Amino acid sequence: MSTALLIGNTDGIGLGTTRALLDQGWQVSGISRSKSSIDHPQYSHAVMDVQDQDYPNTLKSVLDKQDSIDLCIYCAGIGELLDLDNMDEEVRIFEVNLMGLVKTTSVVIPRMVKQGSGYFLGLSSVADVLWSSEAPSYHASKAGFSNYLESLSMALKPKGVHVTNLRFGFVDTKMAKGDQKPFMISVDKAVEHVLRCIDKKPVRYTAPRIVNPLVNFRRFMLNLGMR
Repeated sequence: MSTALLIGNTDGIGLGTTRALLDQGWQVSGISRSKSSIDHPQYSHAVMDVQDQDYPNTLKSVLDKQDSIDLCIYCAGIGELLDLDNMDEEVRIFEVNLMGLVKTTSVVIPRMVKQGSGYFLGLSSVADVLWSSEAPSYHASKAGFSNYLESLSMALKPKGVHVTNLRFGFVDTKMAKGDQKPFMISVDKAVEHVLRCIDKKPVRYTAPRIVNPLVNFRRFMLNLGMR
């Protein structure tokens, strides 16, 4: 039986993906700062925030209960608009979006390398190539997220471990902020893209692809504004 570990999977894309994997017969473990609504004989859940000091130990204890780890998906992510009067959230966004990812890979990846197989998938955003005065921490943390994962994929491919940087546009979740949300997709559609990645294991995957021209145009206009 294939085994999967999902981080940050009690709502949105993470929850939908967990249910889809269970329907496919996977043995799934989840770690999130909230309790899970899933009650399934092939699912176990641990409550822990990726910011907590004990998160790496919790991660290790979950993995120690499994003979192997075939798939790990990092779904955790937060985003808030910039508040210049109180910038505490800026730190938290980097801790969850980027450092939480690094803490996860530091535990999971060595195990995959040791077993000579495994697949790590991270949920990023097309915001990784854009600047933003409204949410600089979110955009910058996703830039680091994407760069890190795609660099890891280069190092790990010879080891038999695959890595995907899955970059979403707007998805209809609580993360979607702002007045304009072009080409927004549903959570169910986003889960379909996740499952496609699990099947094909690309290094980079952008969904929906139609956002690429829009992102490129936005980046061009931002470059003009910086001159």
